[in-house]
This record gives sequence, C-alpha cells and structure tokens, in this order.
Amino acid sequence: MYDDPHSNKECGIILVSFMRNLHKIQAGRGVNTPGIPEIPPVVFEELLVNALVHRDYLISAPIRIFIFDNRIEIISPGNLPNNLTVEKIRKGNSNIRNPVLASFIAKGLLPYRGLGSGIKRAFEHWSALDLIDDRDGCLFTAIIYRKEIITG
Repeated sequence: MYDDPHSNKECGIILVSFMRNLHKIQAGRGVNTPGIPEIPPVVFEELLVNALVHRDYLISAPIRIFIFDNRIEIISPGNLPNNLTVEKIRKGNSNIRNPVLASFIAKGLLPYRGLGSGIKRAFEHWSALDLIDDRDGCLFTAIIYRKEIITG
C-alpha cells in the first residue's frame, strides 16, 4: 500500500481491498518486484472519503462499490445538494451536507486535505473519471475507468 502521512488505518483497510482487485503493472521493473497499481491509490482515497462525507445519511442505503473489467463505480445515496453541479465540484466548489461529520473528518477521522479539493485531486491523478448526479434516482456515482490490459 502507498505511504501517506495523512492516511489512517481504517481507510487503509478499504484501500488494500481495492488494490487487491487492480491489475499491477511492471513498467520496466524486475519480475520479482511488486508492480505498481494500474490506478493511483490516491484516486480511490479521495473518492471514498467524498462518498462517506457527502452522502445523504437520511437515505437508508449503503455506499456501493462495484469493480468491473473496464471500470470501478462508487455509488453514494443522495444527489448533489442545493445548487451544486458536477461542473462546480470539478472546479473545487463544495457544499457540506454533513457539517458535524466534516468537522470530525478534519480532525483526522479520515484522510482530509482541505474542503473542495478531493475531486480535483482525483482528476489530477487520473483523468479517466466520470461523475453522475442522478437526481431522479437520488444517487451520486463516481466512475473510474480502467485502461485495457493487453496480455500476450
């Protein structure tokens, strides 16, 4: 797992689970060295923290994570609040749905690097992302597209 001073044990456990389901790329490294993950771990960390902090806890449904061959989906209960749009959050705008929870996050409960910075950071590390605000289904979905692995 990657080493980050802001990371904590609980988030690390979830990340390890993700990392086990990803392809490892040798990228010119020796055959006996561990490969690097196909998608940077910081992308998952940022999107998971966002899913936990910004979900709608008044909806009795879990955060769901699906791992497919070509993508990974993180689905949170609740659409974007108020006038927030996907375009606005990509620019770093934020709207705190759960202020009490956010205050605990800022004190180290989960990795935290600043209000409104997680989605931007995820895009900086992996541009093959899609965000869907499903107002009819009352869901917010983050899709991480995987690169095709050519074997041969």
